[in-house]
Amino acid sequence: MECNPIRIGGHNDHIHICCLLSKKITQMKLLEEIKKESSKWIKTKGIQYSKFYWQDGYGIFSVNPFEIDKVVDYIDNQHKHHSRRTFKEELLAFLKKYKKKYKIEYDEHYLWD
Repeated sequence: MECNPIRIGGHNDHIHICCLLSKKITQMKLLEEIKKESSKWIKTKGIQYSKFYWQDGYGIFSVNPFEIDKVVDYIDNQHKHHSRRTFKEELLAFLKKYKKKYKIEYDEHYLWD
């Protein structure tokens, strides 16, 4: 899909992918393909994964090219981040920060199942 990965990692209930987005694919299509192909793959790894599925939604954020190193460091240190607060707490803090700073709106109703 010509979206070269820079770093992939995650924690118990989520993953992070830092990649270059090709001009030939939309963000939605990229995530659709990642979810579809990774679901197929993990189901080949054993019966315990036969009912694996991804949640319906996703979060996607653009990154300043000069801050890629910070994003890579963040992805590499997920265990440290989540020893202090959960993914949900961290995401809400992130969204609140950018709502205040840049007036970017979000509706928490759409964040969780």
